[in-house]
Amino acid sequence: METDDSKHEEATFSGGCFWCMQPPFDALEGVISTTVGYSGGTEKNPTYHEVCYGMTGHLESVRIVFDPERISYEKLLDTFWLNVDPTDDGGQFVDRGGHYKTAIFYHDDEQKRIAEESIKKLEESGRYKAPIVTEVRPVMEFYPAEDYHQNYYQKNPIGYSTYKIGSGRERYMQHMKDIK
Repeated sequence: METDDSKHEEATFSGGCFWCMQPPFDALEGVISTTVGYSGGTEKNPTYHEVCYGMTGHLESVRIVFDPERISYEKLLDTFWLNVDPTDDGGQFVDRGGHYKTAIFYHDDEQKRIAEESIKKLEESGRYKAPIVTEVRPVMEFYPAEDYHQNYYQKNPIGYSTYKIGSGRERYMQHMKDIK
């Protein structure tokens, strides 16, 4: 199905290791593309090593281009919440450090409003015993990660699967599905 590029919108999320954040969005009908990279910091054109060593202020992120006539921003947020632990302020799963924190980078006032409402609903749901610490922040410059990080799950399926299971993310996601 062809769509008009001028009607596409962007969403940007940080949810720990970006390798694990790309596949769930790629699987959604209405998502045009995903790119992993870095956002939220001050360093221009950061490298993976600079981000990992905490020298940039950036978070590992995924930028999503989507067709709002085929998928809503709310559905993207639902997918985000299913793939992160929004109560962990020190990173995600085995990945620790500021560059692995969760954040929603809004692209306009409507995305900000929807994200804040989404957090409020999550808090009121009683699903989590600890407070939601995911930040809602204005989008900043997004820098695509190095090519070997793009679509890592497709380029290296065994390495990706091993990482996802070994990191604790897979187990956590299954647990959250069970208590849904």
